[in-house]
Amino acid sequence: MKLKLLIVLFFGILVLPLIPEFSFAEYADIILNSKAESMRKAFVNDVMFPHWFHRIRFKCKVCHEDIFILKAGANDINMTMIMNGEKCGKCHNGIIAWEPLYCDRCHSWEPGWTPGPVQFSKKVK
Repeated sequence: MKLKLLIVLFFGILVLPLIPEFSFAEYADIILNSKAESMRKAFVNDVMFPHWFHRIRFKCKVCHEDIFILKAGANDINMTMIMNGEKCGKCHNGIIAWEPLYCDRCHSWEPGWTPGPVQFSKKVK
């Protein structure tokens, strides 16, 4: 009897996190800190990427590994690529998501601001 209980508990612990209703996570913002000369010449801030905002709408595989490499600093991103439909431009094309015409929507990080964990009022699926 104890063995059956242990087996049920063991598999329950393995399977439960795979069910969306039982998967809880918080996805914080990511600062894409670029020292690109073009950013400095354009007088734009670094990019504040709301990973959590994208993650609650799309599964990881939508972006990783086809569009972005899943490693910090491994993705070279610039506005030419985005405007040509690469990287962020795959979705930010005016059809799936808004076009990259408004600089401050992405280049919104203010020096001194530190992103913290996102607090949800209910479960995120």
